[in-house]
Amino acid sequence: MTTNTLPEVLRGMQRVHRRLERWRNSHQGRLPIPPALWASAAEAAREYGVGRTAKILRLEHGKLKRMMKSVTPAVRQATAPPAGFLELVTPQAVSLSECVIELEGPRGKMRIQWKGATAPDLAGLSRALWESA
Repeated sequence: MTTNTLPEVLRGMQRVHRRLERWRNSHQGRLPIPPALWASAAEAAREYGVGRTAKILRLEHGKLKRMMKSVTPAVRQATAPPAGFLELVTPQAVSLSECVIELEGPRGKMRIQWKGATAPDLAGLSRALWESA
């Protein structure tokens, strides 16, 4: 089987297929396949399945299955595409507000003063202070 006849789905296996064919063409007789080639074939088998890989790469199914179990999978690091443009937005200048509220009732006077960007829950705060005995 040549690399041109590999199914479109298995294009990822072409590199291993070419390496195996080069090794087979450069050696006479029955020599054992080098461990690095077995490891590459095992990686392909993890992705495409043992039966399919063994058939396309012309390897013994049982040995490929054993090699796949014995060889630890290569850890692939996810590479994020480099950022082309990153806009950094600065927060708008917030002027700190200041507020004073004075309450007067039959029980006395209350003054609430705050400085900051957000207002507290004035209704709840004044109710809690005003109604406490």
